[in-house]
Amino acid sequence: MSAPAPSPLAIVDAEPLPRQEEVLTDAALAFVAELHRRFTPRRDELLARRAERRAEIARTSTLDFLPETAAIRADDSWKVAPSPAALNDRRVEITGPTDRKMTINALNSGAKVWLADFEDASAPTWENVILGQVNLADAYTRNIDFTDEKSGKSYALRPNEELATVVMRPRGWHLNERHLVDADGSQVPGAFVDFGLYFFHNAQRLLDLGKGPYFYLPKTESHLEARLWNDVFVFAQDYVGIPQGTIRATVLIETITAAYEMEEILYELRDHASGLNAGRWDYLFSIVKNFRDGGAKFVLPDRNLVTMTAPFMRAYTELLVRTCHKRGAHAIGGMAAFIPSRRDAEVNKVAFEKVRADKDREAGDGFDGSWVAHPDLVPIAMESFDKVLGDKPNQKDRLREDVHVKAADLIAIDSLDAKPSYNGLVNAVQVGIRYIEAWLRGLGAVAIFNLMEDAATAEISRSQIWQWINAGVEFENGEKATPELARKVAAEELANIRAELGEEAFAAGHWLQAHDLLLEVSLDDDYADFLTLPAYEQLKG
Repeated sequence: MSAPAPSPLAIVDAEPLPRQEEVLTDAALAFVAELHRRFTPRRDELLARRAERRAEIARTSTLDFLPETAAIRADDSWKVAPSPAALNDRRVEITGPTDRKMTINALNSGAKVWLADFEDASAPTWENVILGQVNLADAYTRNIDFTDEKSGKSYALRPNEELATVVMRPRGWHLNERHLVDADGSQVPGAFVDFGLYFFHNAQRLLDLGKGPYFYLPKTESHLEARLWNDVFVFAQDYVGIPQGTIRATVLIETITAAYEMEEILYELRDHASGLNAGRWDYLFSIVKNFRDGGAKFVLPDRNLVTMTAPFMRAYTELLVRTCHKRGAHAIGGMAAFIPSRRDAEVNKVAFEKVRADKDREAGDGFDGSWVAHPDLVPIAMESFDKVLGDKPNQKDRLREDVHVKAADLIAIDSLDAKPSYNGLVNAVQVGIRYIEAWLRGLGAVAIFNLMEDAATAEISRSQIWQWINAGVEFENGEKATPELARKVAAEELANIRAELGEEAFAAGHWLQAHDLLLEVSLDDDYADFLTLPAYEQLKG
């Protein structure tokens, strides 16, 4: 006897959108419902395990490679599946949300890969979640164009062979989709909504284009979470009738716990794995979150002083390259977030040189590719990797056997000779308020002070404010980090924004709401696991 059909999912508290019926078909919703029925209980167990592990770190103030998986690390015989042709050369990847203009520009950018983002670069309004799916389907069927109402400029796709390969990033395990609920009223995890709708509609379509359903997996904290994704992939491929191993996943190593389980994560996903990526802001946020009870030796300086050359960050990136290449996977480097100025050529010149130096370092260290946030940075990053790779698609043959990273090296935060500064506090408040305000308006990728910022930026900003206050940091000007000081700086920033925008534009925004939310998550004794959880409760749409 066949299994009963899954309970249909209900759409709740959502205004109907144009063309949503193309995405939310009965068949697609049945697939998402089955993912939810089969796998959400395990998702819930893994979230509970995160809390247990965090409590253990609070007790011990340390982390180590797992003794129970030592045999996997010691076994040199296993490798991840060979890379499909469409993902073999990843020397430059552009990132961004899936709005219509970005979809066209990213695909046309000249980058090898576009990270089509439903996660940190996208505020999860129902419109962004559903119309992002519409835009990707339209791109694959070449039914997409865009005309900017202000400038009148039109955008259209280049020929297929010139387009970037899409690697789609669903939401992390911790976020639910409040607009889709099961028969019991339980919300479906956002990861299953994003993955499920995209995979169901596009898997065969992508195979027909000579590509495939490729994914970036965010905020993974353990190999057990990677195992869950692998089981989801196995089920999904059988469900729609495509060969096992068609899906490929790149895992972001953007949590400190995952850094100790890189090999195990690749092992769990080995039939579907294509690489690991080094994500800087979320990684630093994760260090603060996990070691917030660890005392002075875990206090980070200003975020802009923690470059990838900091000893503990270098340990992390070098271990990532060595691990990936040992197992036949791509190692993808970090983000160049600079947004070129249309007005200040000198600002651009200085920033482009920094980007070039960063990408030269990554290519020289053995990375197979790297991220940029803006199309103007694609040629700069491309040049850095072209110099090292030449005609080769990657440098997975560089095994980096010279790298020997010990467990303590990854958390040697005090090896960095830099201290928190008053200006660092001001910047954290400025960026935090400005980013959250845009997020509450439905924007997840926001240009602030010539940098493209996403939710990870807000997370490290509020985490640093929280950490400095709770550690009793004294700044170079003699002021001490206190809740009162944070409130004073936030009030000054709010006044500056009001003066900058004018009363009418200020009133039309969500500035006070953003100010209050930043202070709530920065000053609460009880540190919120993710800023986006309380923020989602305030997000309209």
